[in-house]
Amino acid sequence: MHRPLSEQEVGAYRRSGILFPVFALSKAELANFRGAYEQFCEQLGSPPSAAQSRNPHLFHRWAYDLATHPRVLDAVEQIIGPNILVHHASLFCKYPHDGTFVSWHQDGYYLDLNEPLLVSAWIALSESNVANGCMRVVPESHLNGRAKHSNSASSEKNLLPSGLEIACEVQERDTLDVVLRAGEMSLHHVNVVHGSNPNHSAEPRLGFAVRYVAPSVRQAVVPVPTVLARGRDEEGYFEHLESPPAYRFAEAIAAQAELVRRTTEARRIASPT
Repeated sequence: MHRPLSEQEVGAYRRSGILFPVFALSKAELANFRGAYEQFCEQLGSPPSAAQSRNPHLFHRWAYDLATHPRVLDAVEQIIGPNILVHHASLFCKYPHDGTFVSWHQDGYYLDLNEPLLVSAWIALSESNVANGCMRVVPESHLNGRAKHSNSASSEKNLLPSGLEIACEVQERDTLDVVLRAGEMSLHHVNVVHGSNPNHSAEPRLGFAVRYVAPSVRQAVVPVPTVLARGRDEEGYFEHLESPPAYRFAEAIAAQAELVRRTTEARRIASPT
């Protein structure tokens, strides 16, 4: 099996909570997945909405294939082990001067896991740089565990639907820009503080973030169906997608909207205040 990460790189990830750049897609693979995303937008008639950007791998085969790409899984396996579930995924796409951003946050805060055996792969389908609003992180912030958050960043421009924001000021001198070429990816820890600025360039920034979790993990919030991407799940805690999605386009959009509705309602009932 191809092992893309050296022991030094795995050690660097564990120390800093971020590793990049990591090779993910060949030129041909990048063209295929970028083309599939663009066709997806053409069928929608516009860039995807926030709801249509959530968990596309459960409804669209191209997104499923990207989330379960063997080269990505090889890297993830070196961090969380041989048993890998696709926990959830999101499209994070910013278009020229659209003003969208991601507030400073920790994934681990709102996921509320009992152990931090979750790693996110942020796969660049376009260049991701300072000008177009690349991801930014606070290295080593994961070593402090979960921090307090508030919903002070609620905005229609925030690509983080919860509007959560870490409840302390992030110092610019402590941040790192995660610059990626198209076809590369970064890996970040579930508790590392991260966010991103708006796209001030003339080019789109297209990213697909996939979160991978070990089956032994438990969480407090309502989970969506997972995908057993590699290995075995002997725990049986998470619901699994039984087979790759095979919807027609209109069916996929309707099924995705229904899952968003159901999970939103379930979380509202679980946290009525």
